[in-house]
Amino acid sequence: MRDSVTRRRLLKTGAAAATAALGSRAGLLPASRGSNAEGSRPNRNVLFIAVDDLNHSLGCYGHWVVKSPNIDKLAARGIRFDRAYCQFPVCNPSRTSFLTGLRPDSTGVLNNTTAFRSKLPDAVTLPQLFRENGYFTARMGKIFHARTETDDPKAWDSKFDPKGTPQGKKGQGRNLTGGSVKWCRWLSADGDDEDQPDGQIAVEAIHLLEQHRGDLFFLAVGFHKPHDPFVAPKRYFDFYRLEQMELVRDPADRSPEHPQSIGSGWKKDFDRFTDRERREFMRAYYAGISFVDAQVGKLMAAMDRLKLWRNTTVVFFSDHGYQLGDHGWWNKNTLYEQSARSPMIVVTPEMTKGASCSRIVEFVDIYPTLADLHGLRTPDNLAGTSFRPLLRNPDLVWNKAAFTQVQRGAIAGHSVRTDRWRYTEWDRGKQGAELYDHDSDPGEYYNLAGIPEHARKIEELSKLLRQP
Repeated sequence: MRDSVTRRRLLKTGAAAATAALGSRAGLLPASRGSNAEGSRPNRNVLFIAVDDLNHSLGCYGHWVVKSPNIDKLAARGIRFDRAYCQFPVCNPSRTSFLTGLRPDSTGVLNNTTAFRSKLPDAVTLPQLFRENGYFTARMGKIFHARTETDDPKAWDSKFDPKGTPQGKKGQGRNLTGGSVKWCRWLSADGDDEDQPDGQIAVEAIHLLEQHRGDLFFLAVGFHKPHDPFVAPKRYFDFYRLEQMELVRDPADRSPEHPQSIGSGWKKDFDRFTDRERREFMRAYYAGISFVDAQVGKLMAAMDRLKLWRNTTVVFFSDHGYQLGDHGWWNKNTLYEQSARSPMIVVTPEMTKGASCSRIVEFVDIYPTLADLHGLRTPDNLAGTSFRPLLRNPDLVWNKAAFTQVQRGAIAGHSVRTDRWRYTEWDRGKQGAELYDHDSDPGEYYNLAGIPEHARKIEELSKLLRQP
């Protein structure tokens, strides 16, 4: 649906009424909707681009196979964060965390089915904060986890949930597990970009950029791909040949996998993959990336045409990472680096273009950073820290760690990532621990937790793990 609410219309509703309504929220939000005083804060928009299940397989992150020219150009406009970490590498918990600015243990959302409002009825989400401060807010596609039960009506003036066309559901493909794992399939689809939901999302986003170019806006564009099932128009599959796919081979002398590290029965299906099936998986995943890249390019062209770069903050990121065969795993929901770490690019008028930042940031930092950039006061209980200083100086001294967690039934796994180390505890250490030295073991294959010489480091990191 579309709602034609604009900032001008919001202002006409009256600041007094908005203030009264907000006052009932125990003071969580200090500014009323429509009360944005001209000159008191930056007159700047937000284009918030969230991609689903995207890892670092991008040209701007050094990947030589994947074709991502538009995302690479976006990185050249802003800052590429090389060590940005999600708080839970599963869609609903991660999205709930970065949209509320709270860690998963605080939200209580630890799976893909819990509606966050059932846990946090009074939370002021990131888009809600902007909406209640006079911004037109719109969601296209996947921002919160699902369209209905885990979405948040308080956040949006406009919502758009396309389903593609019948033509886009036809084509050539197959299930790589013979049907055992329903989602593990690819489709080289007939039709064009706009026969797919993500192509339709790009069209709607451009329409809203045009319609609201004179308003303050927060446009949240949620692309579904490269999330499974791996569907993209055929021309993106044609970008890649199977022989280009470089398979990951875990070292033969690696430490035994912790019983909770993977925590899914799907692995037995993945272990039966042939090398051809592994390459088919990778090609389909890469096709989805290039498809999304083309949609990002359309948004960038619209930003150029409408001259919106000078007054718009752009955030591009994925809800978490994704493993493509390392540790024998072809999915997310682990505490390994490839699952917890995610790409993130930020473009804002006040920053140096084309820089990279190797400092550790977390997704809970996105909320306070955007509020800081736009002069908005935040709720007092946010867990993150504004990384605005890094936008001015990416090499700034920045003593921060990243915290990520997963759930295995009743057993929780918590992990902390510092500049050098990753330390993970299962059930607060009762079910074991893992320690990896990224200086010598970036693949996290050699668990040092049982080696006496690392006892002091483990004690230090265990204390740090309990701080968030």
